[in-house]
Amino acid sequence: MRSITKTFPGVKALTEVNLTVRPGEIHAICGENGAGKSTLMKVLSGVHPHGSYEGEIRFEGEPVAFKDIQASERHGIVIIHQELTLVPYLSIAENIFLGNERTSARGVIDWNDTYRRAGALLKRVGLREKPQTPVADIGVGKQQLVEIAKALSKEVKLLILDEPTAALNDEDSAQLLGLILELREQGVASIIISHKLNEIREVADSVTILRDGQTIETLTVRETLSATPELSEERIIRGMVGRDLDHRFPDRTRYTGEDTEALAVAGWTVRHPVDHQRTVVDDVSLTVRRGEIVGIAGLMGAGRTELAMSVFGRSYGHYVGGTVSVGGREVVTRTVSAAIGAGIAYVTEDRKRYGLNLIDTIGRNISLASLPGMRGRGVGGIGAVVDEHLERQVAERYRTSMNIKAPSVFERVGRLSGGNQQKVVLSKWIHADPEVLILDEPTRRIDVGAKYEIYTVIDRLAADGKAVLFISSELPELLGMCDRIYTMAEGRLTGEVARADCTQELLMRLMTRDTTTNRS
Repeated sequence: MRSITKTFPGVKALTEVNLTVRPGEIHAICGENGAGKSTLMKVLSGVHPHGSYEGEIRFEGEPVAFKDIQASERHGIVIIHQELTLVPYLSIAENIFLGNERTSARGVIDWNDTYRRAGALLKRVGLREKPQTPVADIGVGKQQLVEIAKALSKEVKLLILDEPTAALNDEDSAQLLGLILELREQGVASIIISHKLNEIREVADSVTILRDGQTIETLTVRETLSATPELSEERIIRGMVGRDLDHRFPDRTRYTGEDTEALAVAGWTVRHPVDHQRTVVDDVSLTVRRGEIVGIAGLMGAGRTELAMSVFGRSYGHYVGGTVSVGGREVVTRTVSAAIGAGIAYVTEDRKRYGLNLIDTIGRNISLASLPGMRGRGVGGIGAVVDEHLERQVAERYRTSMNIKAPSVFERVGRLSGGNQQKVVLSKWIHADPEVLILDEPTRRIDVGAKYEIYTVIDRLAADGKAVLFISSELPELLGMCDRIYTMAEGRLTGEVARADCTQELLMRLMTRDTTTNRS
């Protein structure tokens, strides 16, 4: 790709970007949210068609001009987007060949051939599931492998993966990265967009760094590592953000007000929303004080999100028992509105599904949790409508203070990068002025520069006396941000550790404790 320039209305997303990928190479692309990584890949794969950008693309030595994604796939370029495109109620085999069905001479789907070919592809990617299995019945990690099997069915030569391990646990991530290495041995080149710099150093042959829509540098990892063994995440970060991050986490600004209990959850028990015999949160009790950041660590399936959502207006599961107190006063949070009214806010781990209205503007998203305070004068003087001038003023204030990169508060949220979307979610809840802020994976799919900005916001909230309950799958993040950390396994609390006594090894031991015998 040579001198690729791509402009959207009001925003220049790419400026003279260059990228070279060799046959059979794993090439990583790094950059902050909004640096242009996904846009560059959409240009390469034909999502942004030829004519909508400036510059040249050459593939296997020949100039190409893809008018759509089907055109790039015919050349062997296949993209797996950050949001999986599988149909959950179709079988694995049907998903693999969707749009590329195996048919007989009469144009009828040949199911025997479909299942046979799908079985061979599943074996190639290391899946033992039957081709007839519905996609909804397998986990996210296996769905990623199905996406790769789908790509292999199209005789892929260049595989593009956008944040392939963002939603995966360590075991599924290792399996996926191992498969990419196997494909390299088979001559398949890969481009990986990832914020997990340790994974990049593990598998990539080259790394291209983008910043503000421009190419900063390309590092040949193997050569650089042999010449400079200290090539580290810090070196890549410096290229991404244009400066050294001497500390990954801000220095804590301590709360100087009255040390009182802000949140107390006691005996909280919740069962599965469908299977009422299955307990997903089992007799959990915890506290958070004003000005304190308290973490919750646990493996996937431990019940962390289920706990957070059920406390926040019982928005998950079948409530069995337990109490919630805010500021020493017991509150009943049967609905989300009641939870907000009691001073509780919840930043969901799935911002696109639960946290934002992607087709609406930044301004309207920020005001969503605080509409009563946005009332203007309606018909007959009744405060029945939103004061749009006030809404715009509030949104503009947060756009500036939260460094949301957008041309205006009228920009549609779906057009923003992941990091900027997360800042909009945080702005919405900060403006609601809660006493307790529950953060569920607040930095997932966000680059290190945006992470630092969000950490700074969280620290400022705690310094102002807010109580923060911080759920994260990244143990270094919990160790760097939290005053205390609770651990969960199989829906139960298995430990509580002060920051001074905490190590990753201790947390992992508590997270894997056998809750039936209370032994590790």
